[in-house]
Amino acid sequence: MAVERTNRDVRTLITQIAAGEIMLPEIQRGYVWKASQVARLIESLYRGYPAGSLLFWKTGQAAETRQAALGAAQALPSVMPLYLLDGQQRLTSLFRVLSDHPEAQVVFNIETEVFQNQSAATRQNKKWIKVYNVVGPDADVFAVHAELKAAGLGIPDGEIGRRLSALQKITQRDFHMEVLHDFEYGEVAEIFVRVNSGGRALKTTDLALATLSARAPGFLGQLEAESARWAERGYGALDVNFLIKALTLSLSISGKRLSSVAKLTTASKDSVEAGLEQVRRGLACVVPLLQDRLLVPTTALIPSLAALHPLVAYYGRQPQGAAVAQAVEDGLLYWFMAATARNRYGGATDTALTQDIKVLDSEDPVKALLSNLGVAESGVRVGARDLAGRNHQSPYLMFCYLAAAHAGASDWWDGGPISAAADASGKPQYSLAHPAAKLRGHRAKYSSVEINELANIVFVSQQTAKNLIGSRSPAAYAQQVGASDLAAHAIPADPALLEADGYRDFLAARRALLAERITEIFDRFRPGFLAQSREPGARPAPRWLAFAGYAGGGRRVLVADAQSGGRSWTGWVDPADLEAALDAATAGLASDVALSGESAPMQIDDEGGVAFGLGPFLVRGSLDQWRSALKDAFEDAQPFSECPEPTDEQWPYGTEEFPLSEAGGRAS
Repeated sequence: MAVERTNRDVRTLITQIAAGEIMLPEIQRGYVWKASQVARLIESLYRGYPAGSLLFWKTGQAAETRQAALGAAQALPSVMPLYLLDGQQRLTSLFRVLSDHPEAQVVFNIETEVFQNQSAATRQNKKWIKVYNVVGPDADVFAVHAELKAAGLGIPDGEIGRRLSALQKITQRDFHMEVLHDFEYGEVAEIFVRVNSGGRALKTTDLALATLSARAPGFLGQLEAESARWAERGYGALDVNFLIKALTLSLSISGKRLSSVAKLTTASKDSVEAGLEQVRRGLACVVPLLQDRLLVPTTALIPSLAALHPLVAYYGRQPQGAAVAQAVEDGLLYWFMAATARNRYGGATDTALTQDIKVLDSEDPVKALLSNLGVAESGVRVGARDLAGRNHQSPYLMFCYLAAAHAGASDWWDGGPISAAADASGKPQYSLAHPAAKLRGHRAKYSSVEINELANIVFVSQQTAKNLIGSRSPAAYAQQVGASDLAAHAIPADPALLEADGYRDFLAARRALLAERITEIFDRFRPGFLAQSREPGARPAPRWLAFAGYAGGGRRVLVADAQSGGRSWTGWVDPADLEAALDAATAGLASDVALSGESAPMQIDDEGGVAFGLGPFLVRGSLDQWRSALKDAFEDAQPFSECPEPTDEQWPYGTEEFPLSEAGGRAS
């Protein structure tokens, strides 16, 4: 065994990748970099900043590989390839830029020397040039230079040439390389884990997967095949990470943290194989159960995939072909809905999972699960006030969909089932029944929270939204929809509520209709030992969190309004800081965000979730949820002159976890 140290320039490395002389071993994770990170890498090379070293493995034995996210097929190598252990994100990004990949369209402002991803604005501005047009294999730098000279720039011609020359030279930049010769696969995997766990670039699941792949080459391929199987049925979120967590939960029923992925690194090969078979058996029961009986067509509707794990574990433990009693099956579906409504896994997921997995082998697992949830006596009843102030990020989005699906609702444009219309992510499409264009600027001064309420959402296709609804009030388009179709979507029949003037009454009426239907679905699966549902009694003081964007005079502020225990708090968040922190979190790096003039830390958990302290709450959500919340807040930005002042002091009382999915209005 030996370690070779050498250097190679960018162009040589890219050529070797195309020729298949550099490959990814199975232990590598997938490509995760965002466009902004790619642009920063190109800028670092342009400015001569250090870009890190690369680690390779060279061996005479064949190794399991995985496909790189290059956007182009690699050739069959004529020599034994080098296997890339550290540097995948950088080399893949460079290959994409130098091969004109559509998701790596990095552009360069010749005047300001700023790099970013291509946009509609940069396409129209001659000061911005595409990096590929200067460094690509067919680049004509003289033509680019001539076009820039003719654009009337504010820098001398000689400076234009110098900057183009510096840009060209990024392909000549050297990377320091270390090559491991003749190490065993298991030892290489151990090195991979150590190298990548030095920072926070890899999640625990990635590291466990590397260890498993070393012990059983081809294991990752089995997981990817299982994931692809369910993606074809609309359950695309059952990815490798989900399967790894499910596999972990199948290995043991003892210990304080059953869901600790670290268990996989010590499990025997036989127990891992048996666990994977158990997960397959569980999924083969759970997915059809959710799709056929509950009518959940896609995981994109399920707020927390953690709620699937107890179901998968329970069915996975049943012998092959064993029948589960109808009462138990109904009870498990009831628990799944109750856990979703109560946001069972919105906080300390591992703790809740450990509690729930441990009771699956009890005499009455349904009763034990509901007891953990705190609904073992009276059950769950959804009232109109549970839906007030909720938006599309709420767990109740799934229930509003189910209310329509169980009523046999169809699309108003093509008449097909609502499950047939889905966007690129697989989530059923929806629109606002009262379009925002009719409500914004109305004399009733409807707020963005009111406009975007769940009670204003209908599950119809984009064709319906564009060709039927448009910017018209329901009163104008309802006559083109059959009365039964409107009723299936829980649209109130009172004509006065279909006009913009009656919008608040429309919301109140539709909340009541939706809540009644949702409760009926709960009651359909209600276990016999639960008392009949009843109106909830006195409730604790409400807690809620709402975001609003304010912009003007070159300033942008995200305002967070919170209430807990009868006390209110207002904070200012710098949206640029928040966006940068989310980008960093994508790469596993925690950073600070400006909050009301001070620096507040953003936390990252092992599952890729992000938590951020806002007044009385530690707000926790996925990266996509945070980005969506930020986007929604500024879609209807208010004048900065109307921005409320932040609370002078930090929250002096105790804090509690708050799921980001509940933000947007008052929560139950």
